[in-house]
This record gives sequence, C-alpha cells and structure tokens, in this order.
Amino acid sequence: MSAVSDVLRQLTVVFAEFEGRLEQTPLIRRLTRGRFTQADYHAFLIGLRQQVKEGALWMSRAASNIDEEHLELRSLLMRHAVTEHRDFRLLEADFTASGGALADIQGAEKNIGSEALSAWMFHEASKPNPFGLLGAMWIIEGLGSIKAAEWGALVRQRLDLPEHAVRFLLYHGENDAEHIKEFEQMLAMVLPDEAVAARIVKTARVTARLYALQLEEMAA
Repeated sequence: MSAVSDVLRQLTVVFAEFEGRLEQTPLIRRLTRGRFTQADYHAFLIGLRQQVKEGALWMSRAASNIDEEHLELRSLLMRHAVTEHRDFRLLEADFTASGGALADIQGAEKNIGSEALSAWMFHEASKPNPFGLLGAMWIIEGLGSIKAAEWGALVRQRLDLPEHAVRFLLYHGENDAEHIKEFEQMLAMVLPDEAVAARIVKTARVTARLYALQLEEMAA
C-alpha cells in the first residue's frame, strides 16, 4: 500500500467517526428528524459564518509558512484561499433570504466551539511547513462534499425555503467535491514521511472533534 493510500484509509476512518458524532448534535438531530425551525437555521448560519470567513485566512497563513521545497503546495493553498475568501457572503445572503437581519449575523459572536476551532487552526497554520492542516482540509472539505447538499435539501424541505435561501449548502455540495480531487495530489507532495502522515491524521482527528463541538454549541 502506498503512503498516500494508507493515509487516505486512516482519514476515511476518522471521517466516518466524525459523521457519527455530527448526527448526534442537537441541531442536526432536529434537522434529520423533522423538528428543524427557522431559528435553528439561523443559528446554524451564524455559527458557521466566522469559521468560513477565517478559512481563507488560515490557509493563507499556512501557505506563507511553507518552504521553497514545496512551492507547488503553497500555490495550491493560495489558490484555494482565493477561491473561498468571499464564501461567508453567501451565508449572509442565505440568512437574509430566510428572514434574518444582516446585522444579526454580522454582529454575532463565536460560540465556544468556534473559538476553539479557530485557535487550533491558526495555531497549526503558524508552524513551519504546517502539512498537518491537510487533515483539517479533509474534514472540512469532506463535510461540504458529502453532507452540504443533503443538509441543504433537508433545510429547504423542512422550512419551505426557496433555493436562493440555501445557496451556501447547495454550492458547497458541488464545489467541495472538486476540491477533494486536489487532496490526493497535495498528499503526494508531502509523503512518504511517517511523521507528516501521523500529523495529518492527528490534525484531522482534532479538527473533527472541535468542528463537532462547534455544532453542539449552536443553539437557537
């Protein structure tokens, strides 16, 4: 088994555990069991906004700490950051299209899970050659490609919303699938290296726990 295949196998196990943890969070339980409200949706959008807004920032910081031997990986991360740096505006648009006031989502504070996730991501991004963050990308982009479209469809169904009120979820259901295709290429740029492989898997595992905490703390 190649080093890339081995890491992907381990990451798949981590993601499966992550999915199970998400399904047990109060907000997602209400969504899947038909008790989801407009207030729940607004809490969800508010909770995600800061994390999404900061995604491009920690990717840019990580890219700035990658050495000259890995310039192609640096370029990929920078392009990824540029692609996503305005995505939080979609969340704001969905919030207002579903009946919320723009000031309420723009002025909201992070919950404790979002604070912890943010601190972890920027801490990791500030290290020299922060290759472990590939594990974080696997969790976050994987969530978008696997769950976003499903959640978007359920939100529309539960709340009888127009498509333009769930654009963030529907967009990421398609767009993140393209990003995942780049992931194996990125892994190949830093593997084989046992220490790097272990760090990628560990970072994925920690990111999954903190992301789940972020959802657990989202309350209407």
